[in-house]
Amino acid sequence: MQKFNLHKGLVAPMDRENVDTDAIIPKQFLKSIKKTGFGPNLFDEWRYLDAGFPGQDPNSRRINPDFVLNQKRYSGASILLARKNFGCGSSREHAPWAIDQFGFRAILAPSYADIFFNNCFKNGLLPIVLPESVIDQLFAEVLGFVGYELTIDLERQVVVKPQGEEIRFEVQAFRRHCLLNGLDDIGLTLQHSQKIRDFEAQRLATRPWLAHTV
Repeated sequence: MQKFNLHKGLVAPMDRENVDTDAIIPKQFLKSIKKTGFGPNLFDEWRYLDAGFPGQDPNSRRINPDFVLNQKRYSGASILLARKNFGCGSSREHAPWAIDQFGFRAILAPSYADIFFNNCFKNGLLPIVLPESVIDQLFAEVLGFVGYELTIDLERQVVVKPQGEEIRFEVQAFRRHCLLNGLDDIGLTLQHSQKIRDFEAQRLATRPWLAHTV
């Protein structure tokens, strides 16, 4: 999993409440058993004017010019500004995969659906909770200034605005540790790889028949 330490990026505003996971990555794209390739279909029904299906060439589709992520000023955005209850709906882990693979590294919102919130941390995406009044102000600034960027310092737990003003945010210590060190569940397990090897060696030494397979 990619480490998250200090990130500076362009901000894109998703000015909708209760954005559910089927809007984030529609159900027809969940057929894939791979963990990659979901970025082109992020917010698929909003980004395109035609119906999407797995394996389709994104370049052959009709773009919705009114959708925020299709606007030139937000091209290359890596921080998503959102409204309350972001990521509600079904528990599909494909939602944070699609957001991450589109190029976003963090989300700022007043609240998130619990399962989506947890899945973000497990996949290297930082969901930051900020007061609604602060989110409102950020929306005003993003819409008012082309090229609006924020810096997110996870080590210090602050969001830094263009003029240097800092907004503090809270993140659970264990989740912060995992993001700073790029540790997903597998990475955490592999930290104990020597203990695992020692255990397996001892087990086979005392129960050698376990080494045989039928």
